[in-house]
Amino acid sequence: MAGSKEIRAKIKSVENTRKITRAMEMVAAAKMRKAQERMRAARPYAEKIRAVAAHLSHANPEYKHPFLVKRDSIKKVGVIVITSDKGLCGGLNTNVLRLAINRMKEWEAEGKAVAVCAIGNKGFGFMNRVGAEVKSHITGLGDVPHVENLIGVVKVMLDAYVSGEIDAIHISYNHFVNTMKQEPCMEQLLPLSSEKLGEAKGSWDYIYEPDAKLVIDELLLRYTESLVYQGVVENMASEQSSRMVAMKAASDNAKSVIADLKLVYNKARQAAITREISEICSGAAAVG
Repeated sequence: MAGSKEIRAKIKSVENTRKITRAMEMVAAAKMRKAQERMRAARPYAEKIRAVAAHLSHANPEYKHPFLVKRDSIKKVGVIVITSDKGLCGGLNTNVLRLAINRMKEWEAEGKAVAVCAIGNKGFGFMNRVGAEVKSHITGLGDVPHVENLIGVVKVMLDAYVSGEIDAIHISYNHFVNTMKQEPCMEQLLPLSSEKLGEAKGSWDYIYEPDAKLVIDELLLRYTESLVYQGVVENMASEQSSRMVAMKAASDNAKSVIADLKLVYNKARQAAITREISEICSGAAAVG
């Protein structure tokens, strides 16, 4: 059994660790509320631009934007993988990266090449370690992501799709369900499917200024960027929720460890006292 001094040092160390995890839990809780507000605030815009894009795609059938055209054969797939920049958020990054790498292996088994756009430090580091082709990446988005910061890395993938280098683009991120549940998901980003856009409600007739092609090109580009941004804010809300839960579990576990160490300490202290009493009694008996 360890001595009383060593046990006291362990107790102090675990108590200090618990203070850190408690602080991180409270910080994550505060950030989580803000991240959820940003996520909910982005949804109306994404829904409205989706509806307009659906109407325009049906209103002008003579012009087909490249984002709407399905390729006859798929030789190369692009994957936008969204992860966090920091760790200590449970299995959040592990789950989404496992989903992405499994799908990538399936495509490669079918003879399709795969290119990756990594958003987040964890995904970028992982894709480099497994030897994936990383076409673009961005890290250090901070707690408040901005669309203008994402446009550059996303445009690399979109340009590759328009030029025919990539035949389909998928996006992988953690979908925020609630504070306790975040689901890794992978969705097809391009070509835009009719299921994604939805059916246009009613008959719409537009007057285009300056012309239909320019308006539809710009709108579908903004719509695609909004889908990526929505994935980023969903993932950030998931990250803060997962981190808060992980840090709470760590704090509770530290509390349990401290209780066990105190029990061991009291037993060691009691054994030492009993031993000293026995020595005193033995000494007194020897003198007597």
